[in-house]
Amino acid sequence: MHLVRKCCNRLLAALSTIGIVGIVANVDAELITRFKDVTPEGGVIELVVWRVPQPVPPTTHGYKYRAVYAIHGVRVVGFDNERGKGDHRHEGSVERPYHFVSVNRMIEDFIAAVDAARSVP
Repeated sequence: MHLVRKCCNRLLAALSTIGIVGIVANVDAELITRFKDVTPEGGVIELVVWRVPQPVPPTTHGYKYRAVYAIHGVRVVGFDNERGKGDHRHEGSVERPYHFVSVNRMIEDFIAAVDAARSVP
């Protein structure tokens, strides 16, 4: 859990310092943060957040994001928003809606879900 919390702190610190412009679905978007780390057990934690000029339907906020924790190429936890589905989260094979409040809150919720998944034997 300490490693995941350390990663979260680095992500949150980067939110106010990164100012890179990228392309998302052929639309100008500002990259807010991009982070990838490998856990001691070989899991991959990756998070990417963009500020987009227009919300991704059916969402009403101005962010496009994806966050994943995978082990051996299999998604264990995921948070993302995609056109037509909106904000949602994945826990194993279960997908359910996610109530997006802010980028910081999404990162905190993602890290908490990763912590919970990593604590299961």
